[in-house]
Amino acid sequence: MNPTTSAPTTSAPTAADPTTATQGVAHHTARLNGTELHYVSAGTEGTPVLLVHGFPETWWAFHRVIPLLAERHRVFAVDLRGFGDSETLPGTTTEPTEGASATAAEDLHRLVEHLGLGPVHLLGQDIAGATVFRLAATHPEDVASLTAVEMGLAGFGLEGLADVTHGGSWHVGALAAPGVPELLLAGRERDFLGGWVFPTMTAAPDAVTEADVAELARTYSRPGGWRGAAGLYRSMLTEGAELRALAEASPLTVPVLAVGSSGGPFTAGTMSQVADGEVRSVLLDGVGHHVALEAPEALAEAVLAFLADIDFPTDVDDQADRQDSDADSDADSEARTRP
Repeated sequence: MNPTTSAPTTSAPTAADPTTATQGVAHHTARLNGTELHYVSAGTEGTPVLLVHGFPETWWAFHRVIPLLAERHRVFAVDLRGFGDSETLPGTTTEPTEGASATAAEDLHRLVEHLGLGPVHLLGQDIAGATVFRLAATHPEDVASLTAVEMGLAGFGLEGLADVTHGGSWHVGALAAPGVPELLLAGRERDFLGGWVFPTMTAAPDAVTEADVAELARTYSRPGGWRGAAGLYRSMLTEGAELRALAEASPLTVPVLAVGSSGGPFTAGTMSQVADGEVRSVLLDGVGHHVALEAPEALAEAVLAFLADIDFPTDVDDQADRQDSDADSDADSEARTRP
């Protein structure tokens, strides 16, 4: 069962200056699982929330959402292995990256352990789908809930994005092909992101600013900057059977929120196949694929409401008792005032 609501979006956010937009956000690094991860944190109270980006993103994708969530929660956003300011290896994507989503999931498990946070409210979007699903399925003690934003899974239809003959996109195969990202995109990162990716994949006008493109291009331009993306896209094309088996053996038992956009209920449909329980669904109107950048207020509102229901559950029996008590009180009052 997938109860779905639609939510209006707000106007596009104003331009973000990377030198000032991260005020109140602390930067950290941690060496774990054989690599160094960069992550940010904000907020001092409330249950912890861990945000996991997709492509072509870094933690920066959430920079407008973080302060909204941090009003009620401790918020952490990570650069996945090979992305952003996390460690990557110089060289080309011709080198092996097999098992990238499984490795990234183990990185997150080690990060949760390192921070002493568990369980966390986990949010993942886009190509991070397999990573966050693996974490929730294999380390349920780490995860209090899962919010899936514009997210699919290999084995449940996501591979179709690589089929250009049936509406798929060329970039999936290009990024997964050994050596091709460097051949096509080296020195053209800003043109690729600002001239094709975001104009193609967003719907909210001017939501992704020049400052956003510059910050993301900065990290993809570094030596080995495409290795993280290449690894996750290669995983996507090869791990379908493995993820289906994992979903059958270890379906999600935590509360799940699926957030979709103008692309439709694909996320909710995917999550309903891997969750052993109800999946709450929200569709955001007028928003493209990059929800956190396009509609940060609407996304934060949906997530905060979902987390509040988990952190502060309403006891149905107590609520019914209170309603009965109120009704009895009203009846007594009416009897006393009746002539």
